[in-house]
Amino acid sequence: MLNKIRPGCLVYWREDAYVVIELSNLTEAVVRSVENQRVAVVRASELASSPKSVGRLEASHVLINDKEWDQALSKYELIRPLLQETRNDHEKILAASRESGKSPATIYRWLQTFRDSGLVSSLLRSRRHDKGSGRLSEDAETLINNVIDKVYLVEERPKVSQLYQTVKIAFEQQGLKVPHINTIHRRVRDIDEKERTRRRLGPRAAKHIHSPLRGKFPATLAPNSVVQIDHTPVDVILVDEQHRLPIGRPYLTMSIDVHTRMISGFFLSLDPPSAVSAALCIAHAVIKKDEWLAKRDIDAEWPIYGLMQKIHVDNAKEFVGRALSRGCEEYGISLEWRPKGQPNYGPHIERAFRTFMSEAHTLKGTTFSNVKEKLDYDSEGRACLTLAELELWLTLYIVYVYHNNKHVGICDFPPIKCYAQCVFGAGDELGVGLPESIANEDKLRLDFMPFEHKSVQRHGITWDYISYYAPVLKNRIGQKDANGKSRKFYCVRDPRDISVIYFLDPDQKVYYPIPYFDATLPPMSKWDLKEVRRIIKSDPRGHVNEHAIREGYCRMRKIEEEAIEKTRLAKNARATEKRKRRTVERRVGWKGVHSSVSEHPTDAFDEEVDDNLDAFDEIEAGLS
Repeated sequence: MLNKIRPGCLVYWREDAYVVIELSNLTEAVVRSVENQRVAVVRASELASSPKSVGRLEASHVLINDKEWDQALSKYELIRPLLQETRNDHEKILAASRESGKSPATIYRWLQTFRDSGLVSSLLRSRRHDKGSGRLSEDAETLINNVIDKVYLVEERPKVSQLYQTVKIAFEQQGLKVPHINTIHRRVRDIDEKERTRRRLGPRAAKHIHSPLRGKFPATLAPNSVVQIDHTPVDVILVDEQHRLPIGRPYLTMSIDVHTRMISGFFLSLDPPSAVSAALCIAHAVIKKDEWLAKRDIDAEWPIYGLMQKIHVDNAKEFVGRALSRGCEEYGISLEWRPKGQPNYGPHIERAFRTFMSEAHTLKGTTFSNVKEKLDYDSEGRACLTLAELELWLTLYIVYVYHNNKHVGICDFPPIKCYAQCVFGAGDELGVGLPESIANEDKLRLDFMPFEHKSVQRHGITWDYISYYAPVLKNRIGQKDANGKSRKFYCVRDPRDISVIYFLDPDQKVYYPIPYFDATLPPMSKWDLKEVRRIIKSDPRGHVNEHAIREGYCRMRKIEEEAIEKTRLAKNARATEKRKRRTVERRVGWKGVHSSVSEHPTDAFDEEVDDNLDAFDEIEAGLS
């Protein structure tokens, strides 16, 4: 359930309780303090539905096994309808209690736990002190599963009570203690719904019940209910920052809110689409854009942010990784893949790409859509934009042009007007309010990033020939796993800044930042490192290590400085030559003017002039 900020609801600002009086606009809200009744106008993105702090970068959802995680998801699915209520409805809680077989107190506790954190991982079962006692034996579990498979999952569709009689006979024949019928009910409930339908009702019924209708994308009800994400190469050749030489086409990963057609986030990269691209695009879509716009000196609104309910993607490999799936499950986001061979299930993002590419075809260095349109246009020769400049251009186009233009898919409404109408309401329709901002943006970004397994040695963790170390790794040096091999740990990094990696402590389940082992290494991106390694490998005597990387990076910076100085001198030389040329042209042009002066000068100049006259000789000093 996505919490909304709307008039009348209780919110927290700077750890104090307030009540929302009204939403002034898409970015501000009027609130009244619960403690002293003071009224204030605050940024809506700073309000939260519960008091919370950034805290530690916890990641218990990464290390938990699939069975325990599925149990936490089942709890979340049970309480999801109850989270939509502003107050706890006792009758609905009793109904949920009867449905799940849990006590009402347990349902209340789950609701409070999830509302406090907003994370599915908070519903993970606490480790019991009596773990392993009072459970069925392995033989009993195997026998129950076999009976369910052979007796219950069949087209005759027997009842659970009939299944229990067969289980009872099987246990008596094996001389085992007969389990309670509730145990059999729980095992049946644990069966995947689609698999149960397929085995008992047939494949056609399973497809009809559990598959979405074909024909068009399902309708949405509010902003952030469904977000589509996809990649595309941009039809523009870019140049590098140092020498302004062509370096190829970038790739754009973008997300669009289906309901309002607002662009919620994007990520530009020179690397082909990957799980990293998807992770950074999702992170950009969820976080507030205030800082992003301020860094680029853009005075415009980009008000869409917050967690989405569902992410719709295609079947590319970068969208099927474990990191993306677990990240979505951690924040209660449904991840849905487009049916193969059904392009009509992704029309919104595809249409947005076509709009952006048609605008990009007006840029210098465009490649157009195909060779026929390109003709003899020299894309590389006319390229002038760097990656950062294209990113700025794209941001300006989104916030100033795209969001304010009419969109056919939403009845010729501009996307930002549609978003405002959904937030504030229109006519008899109530607004859904502003989304709640994510509390820990760093954790969100890391939770979606793909991870790698690394061992800890005496020099720390080595990643791409660079060593990282922090005191938190001290007790992990040389640890072995159950097979006697070096123990591997989860590590993630942001490719835009690899001066720090993040180590996931398996005991505390917290991310710790790990800086360079060698503090003299400069900050760099993954792409900078790739270029350094290319330079080093071009030298047959080069050996890839940290000192070589530092030397290569220094050489790159020296080349950059020399290139800047040469460019400056060349520009000055061209300017000097241009000034000389203009001076000569002016002199040639004035020759005719001087020759036309009268040949009979005035009599005022007929007197002889004393060549020995000193300066100021004819000036009398008047001193009093």
